[in-house]
Parts: sequence; structure tokens; C-alpha cells
Amino acid sequence: MTDLLAAARAWLAEDPDPATRAQLQEWLDADDRERLEAAFAGPLTFGTAGLRGPLGPGPAAMNHIVVAKAAAGLCQYVKDTGGERIVVGYDARRNSEAFAELTAAIAAGAGLTAEVLPRALPTPVLAYAIKAQGADAGVVVTASHNPPEDNGYKVYLGDGMQIVPPADAEISARIAAQPAFADIPQSDGWTRLGEQIVEEYVQRAVSLADPARTDAAELKVVYTAMHGVGGRLFETVCDRLGFVELFPVAEQFDPDPAFPTVAFPNPEEPGAMDLALASAAGVGADLIIANDPDADRCAVGIPTVEGFRMLRGDEVGVLLGWWTAARGPVSGSLVTTIVSSSMLASIARAAGLRFQQTLTGFKWITRPDDIVFGYEEALGYCVDPAAVRDKDGISASVRMLELAAHLQTQGRSITDLLDQLAAEHGVHLTDQISIRVQDLSDRDRALAALQADPHSAIADLASMTDLSDTAATGLPPTEGLRLELAGGGRVIARPSGTEAKLKVYLEVVESSGDVVADRQRAAERLAELRAGLEEFLAAV
Repeated sequence: MTDLLAAARAWLAEDPDPATRAQLQEWLDADDRERLEAAFAGPLTFGTAGLRGPLGPGPAAMNHIVVAKAAAGLCQYVKDTGGERIVVGYDARRNSEAFAELTAAIAAGAGLTAEVLPRALPTPVLAYAIKAQGADAGVVVTASHNPPEDNGYKVYLGDGMQIVPPADAEISARIAAQPAFADIPQSDGWTRLGEQIVEEYVQRAVSLADPARTDAAELKVVYTAMHGVGGRLFETVCDRLGFVELFPVAEQFDPDPAFPTVAFPNPEEPGAMDLALASAAGVGADLIIANDPDADRCAVGIPTVEGFRMLRGDEVGVLLGWWTAARGPVSGSLVTTIVSSSMLASIARAAGLRFQQTLTGFKWITRPDDIVFGYEEALGYCVDPAAVRDKDGISASVRMLELAAHLQTQGRSITDLLDQLAAEHGVHLTDQISIRVQDLSDRDRALAALQADPHSAIADLASMTDLSDTAATGLPPTEGLRLELAGGGRVIARPSGTEAKLKVYLEVVESSGDVVADRQRAAERLAELRAGLEEFLAAV
């Protein structure tokens, strides 16, 4: 406890932020050991694209000291690798703008040219600006769809892609070597970019829809920004497209860091889409589009005979992958991850395109030089890699609107197209089990138990591959297991890269050619598979 108190008092003396100083002083005065231990448990890990954690004092949280050292370490890396320019963006979460301006001041203090986006904007605008401005690195301050109390620090290099090894470790080493906050040079010599960069991005997004395919269409679209920064920009894009009548979910349209209408601001979370679904039923919408708070993800809902339903991320992924090939001409690779649906591989083969499978995360998805489309099942889609080499919820929405409009002009629907793809490529049903843990050892124990006795969890197991075995996977090593099913399909079990969770991704495949029968059998097999895994994991 003596060491903990000493560390807390040293932090208090260094902290430039009155809010976190007051919070830390309150914990010290109350002798609140639990909060102090959490705040000083260790530094936030600079890993998947950067940092993410709760706002608050201490090295285990997001605050001015942590951000300053991250910025200084990144700037040192940029200089050491011959770079000169950095561009910074931010969302509307608490402290996002302050952290962005602090980053720019430190970059300027390090002798770099530092530019900040004109206002709180979607993450893909920052990814676009890196290449458009000829920057050597980029930062966006965002925690994406994390809970309201979080913030984050996402890092890109000059190729416009999220960082991967060894750059992450090299930047992390420089962060660890930074001096106290007061000794990190800062300068007001940074600049704020004008609206022209936003206009360029909007024009590029609008250009993704071919007027020849959409002019005769009139789409009613319900849209939610999920209290994030996508609303006004997406509204502008839809106005220019000309074939969209937009019905925003008013309660969720304007940025609000408290996210008052949702427990978790993630379109995948239960209840998050309730307002949009109700609005769509009320206006008779043709489509629902949802962005997460930093608008790098896109969720889609469609009308069915039973009412509106949200598509799974894999369904949107195969639709956009098929449309990338069908709208042609195009050459290159369709790319997805080891946990996403295998239907994209079949679509690529049928279209004469290459298919590549990567580890999870867009830092891997966008790596192939010839990528023309990439997606992950967690609602992330890259439809314009030449401009935004990352997931982009705005441009993905535009391409989905184009597809829906094109189908409408043919008297068809997205449901019709999903039926067509099932007939041509087989029924691929996917699902996910997500187990949140308090102690990471619980997550690791569950994964080890599955590896030791997989037949007890999966009745029709055909084979198992350890994902850390690069000779077997052909991919960089990662924690997790791939379990192939004898009846067609697979299970991937892996720890989450950003949360204290064990994630288990399920897929079953049926391809007899009878779509109705295949769907029924696939649903039965998926339910059996899920039940067996849940029972096994609950007993661990």
C-alpha cells in the first residue's frame, strides 16, 4: 500500500488536468484502495491500433499524461523513420478534442508538421486525410462503440492503415521511455484544417454510387448515428445521392458522449436498434442504416414478411462482396477474416477474383496489396481501399444504398438477393458466443479446457488447429483454436483483442441445393452446436 500511495501522489503532482487531479485526490482522501489499485494496475497496453480504456487518473486509464506520452512516443517513431507530418482527428466523446489538440501540440513541439481535422468527425475521414494530406502518421481519438466512460487513441501510419507488428512494439518502447509530462515539449505551431478535407471525403463517398444504377430508385431510409459523429455528414451524403429520403432517428442523431438511449452504443448490442426498428415500421422504410459512434461501422436492417430485421455482419459482408464483383469490372482480392463467413471465398471463386483470409481486425484485412473489398463480421467494411484503407461506415452505407436502389429498379429486394446467394453458394449460418469475464485467467482457462477436450463440446468435430501454429494456418501466430465440423462449417474460439471476453464464432454450411431444406437443417445444426458449446463452457 505504501508503494501504491507513493505512485498516486507522484501522479498527482505531475497531472495537468484539474478534473483527474480532483478525482485522484478524492480517492487518496478516502483511502479508496480498490480504485487506486485499478488506476495504477499498470499502463494501458499499446496494442490493437493504439490505446483504449476508461477516462480517469493513473497509468491504467485515458488521461492527459497517458495521451501525452503516447503522442511523444509516436512522434519520436515518426521522426526516427524519416517522417515529417501527422494528422489528428477526434470524435465527440469526453476529452476527445482536448486529447487531439494535446497530440498536435506535442507533434509540433517535436518539430513535425501537425494538422487537426476541423471538428469532431467520423474515423474514416481521418483515415482518408492521412493519404490525402501526405501524412506519415495519423491519430484519431475515439473509443468507437465502447461504453460512455471510455476513450481511446487509434494510430495509423502513412499508408493509411492501422499499425501492425513490429511498429506497435517499436512505438510502445518509445512511449515507455518518455519523461514526465512537464518535460515533453509542446508548441502551438499546429494548424487546424478547413472544411475542404471533409468536402473531399464527401465527394469521394458520393462517387461510389453509380447514377446509372440508381436514378430510377426512391429509397426510404431510416438512419441512426447512435449518438455519434456520423449524422450530419451522412445526411449530406444522402442529400447529394438524390435517391434517398432519409428519416433520422432524432433521439440518437446528435453527438452525445453520455449515449443516453443505449446501454452500449453498438448496433450489435441488444436493444440498441429498437428506436430505428420502430421508426422503420412506422414510415414503411426500404432500409435501415446505422453507424456506430465514430461511424467506421455500418449495420443494415431490411423489411421481411415478419417485420424488419437487422442483417448479421456476415450477411452484409457477402452482399457487398458480391456487389463489388457484380458491378465490375474489377480485379484483385476479396478479403475477410478467419472468423467471418466462408461464403465470400465461394463468391470470389465464382467471380474469378482472388480470395484472401486474414487474422481478425482491419489492421490485417487491408494488408493485401490487391484488396478491392474487405470485411469483418463485426460490421466493418472496406469498399474503397484506394481512398480509405480501413473500415468505413459511411462509404459502406453508400455502396449498400446503391445495391438496394439497383435491386429496387429491377423489382427485387435484398431478401431476394440473399436467397439467390444461398442457392448459388450454399446456406451459411453464423452466430457468436461472447463470454465476458472479470478475471482474464477465467477466459484463458475456458480456452484451454476446449483445447484439451473439444469432443465434449462439439459432437461432429472433424479436426482442430491451434491458431498459434503458423505452419498449419499460414498466418501470423495468434491465440485461439479453429475447429472444423464434419458436416460442413467451423468454430473459432479466441480471446477478444479489446475486451475481457472469450469469443466463439460459429458457422454451419449446408449446400444440397434445396435452400428451404438447407436453411432448416443449418438452423438445427447451429442451435445444437451453440447449445453444446454453451453447456461445456458454463461447466468450466
